[in-house]
Amino acid sequence: MIPYGRQSVNEDDIAAVAEVLRGDWLTTGPAVTRFEEAIADYAGAARAVSCTSGTAALHIAYAAAGVSTGDEVITTPMTFAATATSAMVLGAKVTFADIDEGTALIDVDQVNSLISDSTAVVAGVDYAGQPIDIDALNESAHAHGALTVQDAAHSIGSTLDGRPVGSMADLTTFSFFPTKNMTTAEGGAVTTNDALLGQRAHEFHFIGLVRDRDRMRYPDEGPWHQEVHEPGLNYRLSDVHAALGISQLSRLEGFKKRRAEIFSRYQSELAAVDGVRIHTVREGADPIWHLYPVRILDGRRREVFEKMRESGIGVQVNYIPVYWHPAFEDLGYRRGMCPNAERFYSEEISLPLYADLTDDQQTQVIEALIDALR
Repeated sequence: MIPYGRQSVNEDDIAAVAEVLRGDWLTTGPAVTRFEEAIADYAGAARAVSCTSGTAALHIAYAAAGVSTGDEVITTPMTFAATATSAMVLGAKVTFADIDEGTALIDVDQVNSLISDSTAVVAGVDYAGQPIDIDALNESAHAHGALTVQDAAHSIGSTLDGRPVGSMADLTTFSFFPTKNMTTAEGGAVTTNDALLGQRAHEFHFIGLVRDRDRMRYPDEGPWHQEVHEPGLNYRLSDVHAALGISQLSRLEGFKKRRAEIFSRYQSELAAVDGVRIHTVREGADPIWHLYPVRILDGRRREVFEKMRESGIGVQVNYIPVYWHPAFEDLGYRRGMCPNAERFYSEEISLPLYADLTDDQQTQVIEALIDALR
């Protein structure tokens, strides 16, 4: 089976992890510090906070933004459920804005029609690796006293008008799951250019611990003393994971180049195939492509999906509209709320796309798709 995505791990990656395993630190230590500094530098951010997963990164970002009971978070339904549920566990009401039907990115006009002074955060998702219109979302959010979160689980390495993802939103979240553009096995990160948001993110992911003596309520307790001012969770990354991340980050530009080649070939060879629609690319975007979404027309998505799986091609669907999940249905969310997202979902299949996919394997994928459409 050719999977739709997988990690690329080489001997340098293995050696980096082995070096940590032979050292004194396994949990959060000097490798985590180096990794966070490297992520911040790469993403053009003042600070990066590493963590245990992309979901943890979202939870941290919303907590750092001060999301709490009664707040509204506007986001897209075309994403993994964690983009919404991470806000809900903090007490927020989630409102879904529909997507642009070509790019599957959150529609700014929809956001503008929904946003109000009760909105605390607008969270867009860089679907497939393509950056959202963050400038327009920043303008809209800031005019209402809200912050932006850019869910960049798909897009570390992408740029928009020459600016790296991670430098443009108030808070940006990354995922380093094995199928993503680089991996720490499990892991994620939050980046920001705001010192206060960065400190809040750090403390939330570090069980809420305050170690700055100038901020302590009881600073003279003793040199061992630390305090919890606001509850947090243990979302700390280990040095073992961070070592893999440092090595992977050094390979990211190579991953981006190969992913671009694969994406471009799909676009070229599928453009004239009857029964499919290729993906729309935004002007000014230079994505690191995480997914290759192709639209299967005429109500044939499931048929084509099953035929391709039977032929050994591990296609996937990304994603079920979030509010279709029973957890949302039970809260009163109903199908039909975001017609563009629902239409996109009904047609979308993700074809295999990862750095180690060979030309011959891609040929197999393309031929299998064409055969399934006959």
